[in-house]
Amino acid sequence: MSERTSALDALVFGVDVQSGDVRGDAPSYALVVYDGERLDRDVVSYRKLRRLIGDEQPALVATDNMYELASDKDALVHFLRELPDGTRLVQVTGDERPEPLSRVASRHGVPYGKDPMEEAEAAARLAAMNVGQEVSAFTDTTEVKVARGRSTGKGGWSEDRYTRRIHGSVKETTRDVESELDGAGLDYERDVTEKYGGFANAVFEVEARPEDIPVSARRNGDVRVEIERLRRDGIEFEPLVKRRDHVVVGIDPGTTTAVALADLDGALLDVLSTRTADTAEVIEWIIERGRPVVVAADVTPMPETVEKIRRSFDAAGWTPGKDLPVDEKQHRTREQSYDNDHERDAMAAALFAFDDREDQFDRITEKVPAGVSRGEVIARVVAGEESVETVLTDLTEDDGDEEEETTEHTVRELSEEEKRIKQLESQVERLKSHVSDLEATVSEKDDRIAELEDELTEARREERRDARERRQVSRLERETDRLERELDERDERIEELEDKFARLKQLWKLDHSNFSDVAAEKKDLVPVKPVRKFTKDAIREAHENYGLAEDDVVYLRDASGAGRSTAERLAEVNPRVVLKEGGISDVADDVLFDHGIPVGPADDVTMQEVDELAVARESEVEAVVDDWHDRAEQRRIEQKSEQLDRLISEHRADRQYDRGSSST
Repeated sequence: MSERTSALDALVFGVDVQSGDVRGDAPSYALVVYDGERLDRDVVSYRKLRRLIGDEQPALVATDNMYELASDKDALVHFLRELPDGTRLVQVTGDERPEPLSRVASRHGVPYGKDPMEEAEAAARLAAMNVGQEVSAFTDTTEVKVARGRSTGKGGWSEDRYTRRIHGSVKETTRDVESELDGAGLDYERDVTEKYGGFANAVFEVEARPEDIPVSARRNGDVRVEIERLRRDGIEFEPLVKRRDHVVVGIDPGTTTAVALADLDGALLDVLSTRTADTAEVIEWIIERGRPVVVAADVTPMPETVEKIRRSFDAAGWTPGKDLPVDEKQHRTREQSYDNDHERDAMAAALFAFDDREDQFDRITEKVPAGVSRGEVIARVVAGEESVETVLTDLTEDDGDEEEETTEHTVRELSEEEKRIKQLESQVERLKSHVSDLEATVSEKDDRIAELEDELTEARREERRDARERRQVSRLERETDRLERELDERDERIEELEDKFARLKQLWKLDHSNFSDVAAEKKDLVPVKPVRKFTKDAIREAHENYGLAEDDVVYLRDASGAGRSTAERLAEVNPRVVLKEGGISDVADDVLFDHGIPVGPADDVTMQEVDELAVARESEVEAVVDDWHDRAEQRRIEQKSEQLDRLISEHRADRQYDRGSSST
């Protein structure tokens, strides 16, 4: 049963080709927009039609031939994919073997003409009456994919940190999506790909249509969310409303309301018990499953709630002569399964009502010819109190020549009926006076109906306005949630930067002896920035924590193991001096020496730890620098002496070689 149980609760677009062909150039379309009350007509291009569908988001786009909107199956799938959530394409003439539109319109009493605008109007009206087949290329399963919104890149000073942030954002968004799906009570399966720092992507297969999922497609910096319905193997058709058989309904009202449905052969079809549903929801549940002929209760008189439901269907009522005893209800439902006494009582009411009407149903069935709906005849006889003959005449009067021939064939047998008719003529006369009274009552009710229809029209209009407002509020709430998440991320970043600023401020105070709030005894102090190990990672970590800058005093807690590239990375900082613990490799020492960066033992300087940093006396640092300069000068002299000795040796070797060549 479709959720659209009323004639119409939203816009319907009726479409027919006005000129041209979708397979050619620039087709134009006759468009009728129908909201259940008003018809708006226009001739539009294909592009404008698509734009209007996207802007107005009608509930149904109706046509007599789906291939008037697409040149082939692939184009049709593309058209269906781009329809807004909640908009469905309807072929009002049927499925793979459509009927002529004129025949369908005539059958449902809809005005029809051959002009394209008239055909578009007929399609819109038929779709509004739930006539036709929904065209679908997608299942009711939707894939929600959460993935990275940008590449993690290659190399770079902060690549690892950057990658962790992106994967962490994907993981956080995945959890948000999962929470929203759980909150909506939707069934889904999740598949994630874990990567460094979080998730590279996550895929949810949700058992719902996109419009029923409280998640929207978006792209926000590090993360993107994509939503797409899973495609079927081909094009499928589904009726807008499924066939609903005539049923006998048993109801047990109260704090817990129970409803049971039985068919016209006494077979139990379905049962419901609920503590939360109101009368309107119970009626909706019944509508989705059948058309009531009899509504029954297990007590006398009929409770007001049951009577209200009976009147809403114009069904016949049934109550027992006295309240049904519990033992009789248990015996009648002994072959059925039920969850509570309320369901048992509703079943008993439906089954006892069927038992009471079974003979009548059988007599009516015997008179119903092949090709005529047995349920329709029973409903009109039992609920409408019409005669079987009147109902059959009404249902078969438009069947054509074959029915007329049948009438001619049975003329000889009408003599008995004519006699019966004469006997009833006197009764008819007596009823005529009553008819006039009823006509007055009907006139009053018609006036009341007109008033209620006006109220209903206004209520529908208000409901559409409310629905649009609710959709807007929902979109704004999702946008607010997104902005709040961004704000939280920025607050965390601000807190991180404030911590770093506090450390840098402390360094600045230590480095500026003339700052007013630095004690006099600290004026001979200089800040020292420790590096836990002579490696690239340790240098990068120190740089991120408190910044390494030119003329800094750098303290290597462990100077061993560094190679050329690590030493060159430290040389790029151009520190004032490097204080080291332990030995330093010859390669690293040569690199720092070549860049003119003083290196000295940390033991020669008295340092005091201040949180993550340290301080040392300026005089001791100057002494290390001066000592290095003395050693560096001596090292340069030695290097020059070695270079001179090497040149002299090479010169002597060249002269001896020349003499040997001359003597030869």
